[in-house]
Amino acid sequence: QVQLVESGGGLVQAGGSLRLSCAASGRTFSSYAIVWFRQAPGKEREFVAAISSTGSSTYLVDSVKGRFTISRDSAKKTVYLQMNRLKPEDTAVYYCAAELNWKAGDSPDDYPYWGQGTQVTVSS
Repeated sequence: QVQLVESGGGLVQAGGSLRLSCAASGRTFSSYAIVWFRQAPGKEREFVAAISSTGSSTYLVDSVKGRFTISRDSAKKTVYLQMNRLKPEDTAVYYCAAELNWKAGDSPDDYPYWGQGTQVTVSS
């Protein structure tokens, strides 16, 4: 199993940047693909970004391409979501999740392990 803890959220003005971290515990972190979802009030949880267990493959939803990047540091057992040029519509609770045998799904149901979430608020 893997335990996940997100951090780095906060309040930022439109156009600003934040870097979210997803810190994992457990010996097999390098075996897990890690993804980021977000959920705005009254909306369904939405896939944002993913990185394979080796870091060789990354995926970003179209709405954040060119603004967000995802990366992982195996030594620190941490995955990062660098968010630049933030927009008010990026406001949401951001969650990281993990899957051992990654099927590259974009549904929350595809991921058995979740963090508690971190709030990102972008003011206009």
